[in-house]
Amino acid sequence: MLERLHAMLKGLERRARGSFGRDMSTPWGRALVWLNFNLFDHAFLRTFWTNFDKVADGVYRSNHPGPRRLARWKADGIKGVLNLRGANKAPPWLLEKGACDRLGLDLRVAKIYARKAAQPDELLSLIQAMRDMPKPFVMHCKSGADRAGLAAALYALVIDGQPLTEARKHLSWRYLHSRATRTGIVDHILDHYEARADQDKSFEDWLRSDYDPAIVKQSFRRLPRGTAGEGRIA
Repeated sequence: MLERLHAMLKGLERRARGSFGRDMSTPWGRALVWLNFNLFDHAFLRTFWTNFDKVADGVYRSNHPGPRRLARWKADGIKGVLNLRGANKAPPWLLEKGACDRLGLDLRVAKIYARKAAQPDELLSLIQAMRDMPKPFVMHCKSGADRAGLAAALYALVIDGQPLTEARKHLSWRYLHSRATRTGIVDHILDHYEARADQDKSFEDWLRSDYDPAIVKQSFRRLPRGTAGEGRIA
């Protein structure tokens, strides 16, 4: 009963979210975009809480910025923004794209996921996108916890050459990430790399030759709920 009620409420929210806030051509339309951004994307919660942190020299992570924060980043010398949520016609993207265009920020997209294992080409594309970004740049998802955490960990591991133990610190409670929930599947990708990759095989080579998101998904589902401890493979 509770699951059905929750599904019904989520469906109502999706329909309400998509019912307005897609027109940036008029002042009233832009006001509705802004209202939708704050109401359904919870942007008002990110006004003072940014989840901003340094990943490496010239590389930072954050939750989804609004236009004012993008302007502050520009003033602070940021050159690029890497969006991990994807480009669409929803208010978060419309506001970000418009602000970056006005400010001259280089906005790029590398979509990944918080609750499912990305495909090998998606992770390889993310790594290449981070290599190609102009520095300094900021990568972000919605909350800056899960997708931004995975991207930051991959940057630290693959591009900055940090040990896996250090890279994993970007997926922690410090950023409000919990591996004991469905978002723990992003940690589980690293678990499989650590447990099954050859010692001399790079993460990128492992993605190309050994990584199977279906196996990661099945293994994660077999873990006891709420106990997805680091390094566990089921």
